[in-house]
Amino acid sequence: MKTLKETIAEHPIFHGMRREHLALLAERAKAGTFNSGETLFREGEPANEFYLIESGQIALETQAAADGTATVQTLGPGDVLGWSWLFAPFVWHFRAVAVEPTSVVVLSGAHLLATSENNHDFGYELMKRVAQIVIRRLQATRKQLLALHVESLLND
Repeated sequence: MKTLKETIAEHPIFHGMRREHLALLAERAKAGTFNSGETLFREGEPANEFYLIESGQIALETQAAADGTATVQTLGPGDVLGWSWLFAPFVWHFRAVAVEPTSVVVLSGAHLLATSENNHDFGYELMKRVAQIVIRRLQATRKQLLALHVESLLND
């Protein structure tokens, strides 16, 4: 069985990261599991964790006026969830729900922020990696919106 440090080192977002930085990530890491239908966090709650998805699927949902909620994106193994701990006002902007039984590594957002302040090399490396995730998610959202726009034009 792998240690949390090994699991973190093998996760795509941290692939190739320096050993001393991996050790900092692992300091307050813990394993987590969620059952199908279980909520990880809700929109508006304090954001204080960063999830590395090992297995299963998690749906990001938002409030939709017409029918209650809408799935924005579904994440699976190799994905990360949650960067709201990195930016003020430090609250979640979506609701996250396990679609199926899911295993994650949970990193402490407070620990990551404090460590980044004290070790700028670590903070810069972490920020570069999180920024790549944000860019990919924004591009996926742009494509999704474009597809919806084209679909609406075809249905008119």
